[in-house]
Amino acid sequence: MKRLSIFLILTAVFVAFSSAQATDLDTLLKQVKQAKAQEARLNKQREAEFLKNKAKQAELLAAARAKLAAEKARGEKLKQQFDENEQKLAEAEETLERRQGNLGELFGVVRQVAGDVAGILDASLVSSQYPGRTKKLAEMTSEKKLPSIPELEELWYQMQHEMTESGKVVRYQDSVVAVDGTESKQEVVRVGVFNSVSNGKFLRYLTETDQLIVLPRQPARRFTKLAEDLQKATSGIVPMAVDPSRGSILSLLVQAPDLKERIAQGKEVGYIIIGLAIFGFLLALYRLIALGVTGMKVRAQLKHADQPKKNNPLGRVLLSWYENQDADLETLERKVDEAVVKEVPKLQRGLSILKILAVIAPLLGLLGTVTGMIQTFQTITLFGTGDPKLMAGGISQALITTVLGLIAAIPLTFLHAIVSARSKSLVQVLEEQSAGIIARHAEKLHGK
Repeated sequence: MKRLSIFLILTAVFVAFSSAQATDLDTLLKQVKQAKAQEARLNKQREAEFLKNKAKQAELLAAARAKLAAEKARGEKLKQQFDENEQKLAEAEETLERRQGNLGELFGVVRQVAGDVAGILDASLVSSQYPGRTKKLAEMTSEKKLPSIPELEELWYQMQHEMTESGKVVRYQDSVVAVDGTESKQEVVRVGVFNSVSNGKFLRYLTETDQLIVLPRQPARRFTKLAEDLQKATSGIVPMAVDPSRGSILSLLVQAPDLKERIAQGKEVGYIIIGLAIFGFLLALYRLIALGVTGMKVRAQLKHADQPKKNNPLGRVLLSWYENQDADLETLERKVDEAVVKEVPKLQRGLSILKILAVIAPLLGLLGTVTGMIQTFQTITLFGTGDPKLMAGGISQALITTVLGLIAAIPLTFLHAIVSARSKSLVQVLEEQSAGIIARHAEKLHGK
């Protein structure tokens, strides 16, 4: 309090000095006395207010203590009432459980069945046509009270509705999300709970967004053709591929690689095998055509042996006889043999290449197999055997190259045999005719 008074006095002195400048010491002393007197009055006023507030604070404290005591009493009363209610609730639950008996277990089974049915209906294609039909079933599953008769009837109705719709093929308009993300209203044909198609394409039902989306990758053409025929049909029986697993088999089917992807799995070795096979097929085709044309000319020459022509092997052999009719037997035999020997390589042209290709193709397939297995073992070394997908690339290469090698080798072997047989038949004709020429010439000489 003394410190406060001193501070106030100094403040008053400062105010006095700031408000009026003293001209002499008497005036200054007078001003100080006036400020002190004023400060004393202010202090008395503050002390009176403080004493007055002190009494009021005591009254407030007493009121707060009384209120606290009342609240404590009220809390004790509420606690006692809560304990009584707890006991009554326990007794009521015991009575309810006793009265429910087996009925409570039955309703528990009903809730479980409602949850199972709701899950089935959410994933069903029928929900794309009738959205929001599992709302009441979900509420029944989460409720703790006994289900009412209307709720039980709703469960029965939804089960019956699902069974009925599973045997129908229906058309309806619905929003379909394309592969690029665009959404449009389209005609959807639903085959029970198994498949749904639109514009000849198979659809998939997303339960998360309650939408039908076009499969990014469609199955083989024979399946999409069935979908197109089904959507165009208006009555009667139409064949259609049905997925009994409700989409699982279809999702696996579309993941199966097509022919182009199968070939790509063979990598460089596979492409080399295909290239050699194509070259071998073209060579065999060319030689078959050439030997066919040559055979036609040889058969025509056989009918006109007395008129040899240079456009066929037999004609050229006959010309060698006509040119050397006056020679002795040994010379003629050598001339004819020489003509036949010149024609044989032309007739057997390409056979060695076909034979080599038929041998190389399976060897390249074996090379691809070994390369793929090396890659597989390297993957196992790096990542272990935890994920089979990591090893699929090497195994695919190993198997595909083997298949490609066999696919190339087997037809090439048959083609080589066919071309070889035709060329041998023509060579045999030349040898028979050359032998006949020599025999006739020998008879002619002996006849002389």
